Amino acid sequence: MHSEMPSGTSISVQGRSSAAERVFKRILSILNAYNFSVEDIFAVHLGLEESFLNAVRHGNKFDLNKKVVITFDIKPDQAEICLQDQGEGFDPDSIPDPTSGDNIYKIGGRGLFLIRSYMDVTSFNEKGNCICMVKYNSNCRKSSLKKHAAK
Repeated sequence: MHSEMPSGTSISVQGRSSAAERVFKRILSILNAYNFSVEDIFAVHLGLEESFLNAVRHGNKFDLNKKVVITFDIKPDQAEICLQDQGEGFDPDSIPDPTSGDNIYKIGGRGLFLIRSYMDVTSFNEKGNCICMVKYNSNCRKSSLKKHAAK
């Protein structure tokens, strides 16, 4: 599935958790200000952490000279976030389903599954070195449903 980078803020960070933590806090703070639910914020946090870890581990192969670019565009109704590493990429459809067969007992291999489970939309660029995730503000949907029900 092809993804396009959001037209928002773009920050390049070194491939270590401490470098990304500041960016994550900024994103989560904006979500909180836009009244995203606790569940939505948790989902985005999980998506950020898992995708960043995958970018550092699998994409950049723990090379601290390589960067991860985090691009985000957050609006009151949705958050769109992309992480791009400097690796060779991969085919996301080739990742085994961790819920089937012997995969259930394997350690690891659940990051992409979790991201897809918690985010509303997940896509990759053609090369496979950039993941884009969208989370819709469930509080916006709830208020929209209430307005329609009141009519």
